[in-house]
Amino acid sequence: MEPAVARPDSEPQRFERASAIAERFVDNIETVVYGKRDEIKLVLTALTCGGHVLLEDVPGTAKTVLARAIAGTIQGATPSRIQCTPDLQPTDVTGLSI
Repeated sequence: MEPAVARPDSEPQRFERASAIAERFVDNIETVVYGKRDEIKLVLTALTCGGHVLLEDVPGTAKTVLARAIAGTIQGATPSRIQCTPDLQPTDVTGLSI
């Protein structure tokens, strides 16, 4: 008798599970960053798609707190900050020599 093979989830089940995880992710970040649910969702979308995000706003609007909260929610992630100065080089961002 062959061992039972786990069947992969159907598309709707995978979507529901991913939605639930994303919702928990957003809820967790919202415990630190209040009133920025739309921004959190946009950053999560970019992160999921492998994209990039540039957060621009006046000082004191929780940009750094948002980045740290997201990194704190992802296991193994560490936040870092890049100050954009005129002498910024690609190696400063990527850590690789281009």
